[in-house]
Amino acid sequence: MSTSELTGHRAGRKEWIALGVLALPLLLVSMDVSVLYFAVPYISADLGVSATQQLWIFDIYGFVLAGLLITMGSLGDRIGRRRLLIFGAIAFGAASVAAAYAQSPEQLIAARAVLGIGGATLMPSTLALIRNMFHDPIQRGKAIAFWSAVMLGGISLGPVLSGVLLEHFWWGSVFLINTPAMLLLLVLAPLLLPEFKAAVAGRFDLFSSVLSLAAVLPVIWGIKELAANGVEGLPIVAIVVGLLIGYVFLRRQRTADHPMIELAMFRNRAFSGALAANTIGTLALVGNAVFMTQYLQLVLGMGPLKAALWSLAPSVVVGGAAPLGAALARKIDRAYVLGLAFLVAASGFAVLTQMHVDGHLIVLLGGAGLLAGGLVMVMSLVTEAIVGSVAPERAGSASALMETCSEFGGALGIAILGSIGTAAYRHDLTLPSSIPASAANAAHEGLAGATAAASQLPANLATTVLDAARHSFSHSMNVTALVGTILLTATAVTITLVLRGTTPTPNPTPVAADADLPEEAAPLERTAAALN
Repeated sequence: MSTSELTGHRAGRKEWIALGVLALPLLLVSMDVSVLYFAVPYISADLGVSATQQLWIFDIYGFVLAGLLITMGSLGDRIGRRRLLIFGAIAFGAASVAAAYAQSPEQLIAARAVLGIGGATLMPSTLALIRNMFHDPIQRGKAIAFWSAVMLGGISLGPVLSGVLLEHFWWGSVFLINTPAMLLLLVLAPLLLPEFKAAVAGRFDLFSSVLSLAAVLPVIWGIKELAANGVEGLPIVAIVVGLLIGYVFLRRQRTADHPMIELAMFRNRAFSGALAANTIGTLALVGNAVFMTQYLQLVLGMGPLKAALWSLAPSVVVGGAAPLGAALARKIDRAYVLGLAFLVAASGFAVLTQMHVDGHLIVLLGGAGLLAGGLVMVMSLVTEAIVGSVAPERAGSASALMETCSEFGGALGIAILGSIGTAAYRHDLTLPSSIPASAANAAHEGLAGATAAASQLPANLATTVLDAARHSFSHSMNVTALVGTILLTATAVTITLVLRGTTPTPNPTPVAADADLPEEAAPLERTAAALN
């Protein structure tokens, strides 16, 4: 535990205002994951984007972000988290302008890649700075609950904001909106945010950085390809290669004088258990979002913007889930609160097993609300456990690891739950022989394919295809929800047993020489640094 924590230093007005400043980059980075949902048709029409280029415009941001998180978290520990945050804001703002005024698909793909670099610097920096500003565990829990709500809210808000902007402006506006916020961050960050870096960090390991990128990218790409196209040789090879490079990366961290990741962190059950819970929680959240979006648009027939607005409804209802989890964790063992949160989320999946083609929207929103409420509580608690289980000097690396696990969880959610749903849909779908073979084949690809095929058929055949596809999709949603119920219930039991009795308390470590600390704590900090 750091000396400032021993002195009981509590954050004041400046720190809470600074937390609002940190919400700016976090909100924009999380929104950028989903803000292109409505803009792609406009971009395709304006720039002449091919199908392959469209996929790269979507995916390059997430790929670069995931691949560089560990590197940027470690870099922030070495050069200073505020400095890295400012660098990321400059890169993110400039890349947003470049993306907004891109004249070709290649320029837009390149700009999205730079946005990913900026995002990779911003996300771990925001969480690590919270660890440095809020030394009191109770205040830190509240700050992290706010951080979690902003991140999840940004992902949900992205499609809605995109739809509103595209109603009034050209497609570049979905990127250009980032720039004013980043300029505001550049003004406020030096005034309100403290600087912090490890006192003894060592030289930055460029080779480890390359290894981490080469390990993460092939695995995430392979998982996404398997989810999109089924079992194929190249994605499996990519995953195997990525895992082998990951093994080399871990071996280097074990022997390096100044590793990017301190492997000893994983011996702390509070830390490693929280990482696992975070991965599973993200898997469930993303996996369900895929089905909910299709159900609202293709089964209930809502337009994209209306569907996005309805998908926000559960977020509004569960706004108090994160603070509630933090309050409960102060009174009883965190492991039991996490177990309860996973059970609440599992009950949401259980409600979704009852959804049908003619089901009521309130049932869908109720199930999604329980699922989101439980998982928001999980995310908040595990985030607090992860950053509280490591010394302030390692907060950047720990935050980056958590975000990387979230990226893996999201990819696995699409791959695992998506594949289960696709298999259930195809097994259940039965079409009469009167349906043309081309339309039947398209319908077997998924509900979107069935909808497109039906638009080319006579009215009576179109109705037959759509009815069968919608019933099969509802069945696949029930099957996936049942799997999710079992998974989250099992996780609730396991996580309770694994984390019972653990506390997210780091070992004593040296305090950074230039950490921004109160004057009354300075003598003790100097004493602690000297003793170390």
